[in-house]
Amino acid sequence: MLLFRETLTARTSTACTLIAVLSTTLIVGGCFDENAKKKGERTSPEKLQGKIRFTGSSTMAPLVEALGKRFRALHPEVIIEVEIGGSSRGIHDVREGSCNIGMVARPLNDDERDLIGFPIARDGVCLIVHKDNPVTSLSSEQVVGIYTGQITNWKEAGGNDAPIAAINRAEGQAVRELFTQFLKIKSDDFKVSGSAAENLEGIKAIVENPNAIVYMSIGEANIRIGQGVPVKSLDMHGITATNRNIRNGRFPIQRPLMLVTQTLPSGIMDAFIEFALSPNATGIISECRFVPYLD
Repeated sequence: MLLFRETLTARTSTACTLIAVLSTTLIVGGCFDENAKKKGERTSPEKLQGKIRFTGSSTMAPLVEALGKRFRALHPEVIIEVEIGGSSRGIHDVREGSCNIGMVARPLNDDERDLIGFPIARDGVCLIVHKDNPVTSLSSEQVVGIYTGQITNWKEAGGNDAPIAAINRAEGQAVRELFTQFLKIKSDDFKVSGSAAENLEGIKAIVENPNAIVYMSIGEANIRIGQGVPVKSLDMHGITATNRNIRNGRFPIQRPLMLVTQTLPSGIMDAFIEFALSPNATGIISECRFVPYLD
């Protein structure tokens, strides 16, 4: 099981080994249960039963539901409940004990060191527009200009002579935190036409207004593009928003998708997280258009 913490703490078992340094402050370690198979199916004959309640990131919800469906095929007496509400809700509910596992689509912040995060996949944050918009790429400076009201017409960014309708994301969503941190935009600086609480609301805004722009999950965007929804993602600094560029580290705005607990998990929570980190989950993660965390 992978432990995503600022440092390895005393709660981590002696079986843990340091496997990667994500940044100067974020460390990934690995703990492995000697009684578990490498593919995530336990050798213990103990029957798993009970309920796991997840809340948090709307980006992660379809992935957790897909993982839950496969997990229940192996353990039919386990009940999986998934509710969205943003990564901040996932953090809040774990602390309050109103959910078992939080879905958090970003690294843990400094004031969240009391929690334990298990990264299961990687995603990125991209900008999407209507497929008929001739603009194909934006620089960070252009994006800042659009979202702060300095660029108000698409012709200023190489597009048609049409007003830009910039769509923001709701407070408490990880995608907004990452977007503002990367571009160094303060909430008070936003000059936008509307807000989208979830990814699908952002998609709907683009479909209904060909002059709109919104930022969202690369995985979610690619799913909708694959379904024929008339939207497209924009390159940033000429780098395409693809899983390949997430995997090789080239796409500028990336994030881990994490399962977060209040303490080291045990029982069915431990079993689910172990499954989500196993090779059995790799295909499911890829089908949801995300990159397996260690891929």
